[in-house]
Amino acid sequence: MAPALPDNSVKENRAIVMIALILVCLNLRIVFGGVGPLIPYMHLTPMVASILTALPPLCMGLFAPTGAMAARRFGEERALFLSVVILTIGILIRSSSIPGLLAGTVIASIGVAALNVLTPVFIRRRFAPDRIGAIMGVYAMMMGAGGGIMAALSVPVYNAAGGSWPIALGVAALPSALGIVALAPLLGNSARPRAAGDPERSWNWLLTHPTAWSIVAFFGIQCLVFYTVLAWLPAIYVLKGVSPAVAGFFLALCIFAVAAGGFFGPFLAARRKDQRLHITACIALCIVGICGVLLAPAKTGWVWSIVLGFGMGAGQGIPGVLYARRTADHAQMAQLSGMVQTFGYLIAAAGPLVTAALHGWSGGWTWPLGFVLILLVLNGVLSLRGGRDHVIGDKRA
Repeated sequence: MAPALPDNSVKENRAIVMIALILVCLNLRIVFGGVGPLIPYMHLTPMVASILTALPPLCMGLFAPTGAMAARRFGEERALFLSVVILTIGILIRSSSIPGLLAGTVIASIGVAALNVLTPVFIRRRFAPDRIGAIMGVYAMMMGAGGGIMAALSVPVYNAAGGSWPIALGVAALPSALGIVALAPLLGNSARPRAAGDPERSWNWLLTHPTAWSIVAFFGIQCLVFYTVLAWLPAIYVLKGVSPAVAGFFLALCIFAVAAGGFFGPFLAARRKDQRLHITACIALCIVGICGVLLAPAKTGWVWSIVLGFGMGAGQGIPGVLYARRTADHAQMAQLSGMVQTFGYLIAAAGPLVTAALHGWSGGWTWPLGFVLILLVLNGVLSLRGGRDHVIGDKRA
């Protein structure tokens, strides 16, 4: 079954829609990108640091259903607007104290959880099917760019602010505030909220479908790798003898490469009906990058950060194409997106915690990164069904 055409009843200027989309996507990871480089300066206990790095994917998994709930209650654009407001409030609370850091991270993650589900559906409804690959590429590219900008700026802002990590983290409120402003013109024509008699959009039927679980595996393990790298890449290179500033620079390079991979991955994947080759390629890049981080000299860290980032970025962007290609309409896409992100982020939340525990047990990073490599190889097997050309629900599937 061919994908449904975009909703042509929406009359806003396309430039306004595109600007709003770019700013929303920019905020999807910007709140998390600055934490890793600042951990060496924040004097956190290992337990607090581990909790802090695990909270974002955990909350994004637990609260992913709030995106669909908000869209049914308020309409899609109003739900996007409300989610960015919640994100901004979380950023401001996070930039107050250590207790505020944890509480604000939870609140910001709830906002991002809803945005993660709402944004791909917004793209499919607003843009023509032949533009899905390019727009999903912009979505993933801006998502990676936001995290990269924060990773690159956090330590310089920390130093310029006289060693204040709350100020360094608080600058993330500026782009989120711009997102609120950009979404405001779209509120008048928000997609219709669900009427009282409309059926609920539950994804329970997907729980028995192997393709849905294949996409869960691909998304979940790729996110686990991403959040593990986001949390611990600077610490890995500091242990290898580089300065915290250089380690933060390697992370920034990695996340900017995530932005590049996030564009080219879905752009290329959407040009074909079958995405198995693209899935395999992005997993292979991640394996090469992790091996380079583990085995290569620290001075070559920039090379492996870029390779790893490109693979992770493609892995973050291709699921958006899978949501569109494996479903028949907007409702199914929302269901699949909600299921994948709920279970996928719960899988991802284990990454920083398990790798931290393995690091504490072994005293180095060989065992933690070996664990990541095993999962990536497993992902290469589990995720291929999700890339096969079919629509979930067809008898062929």
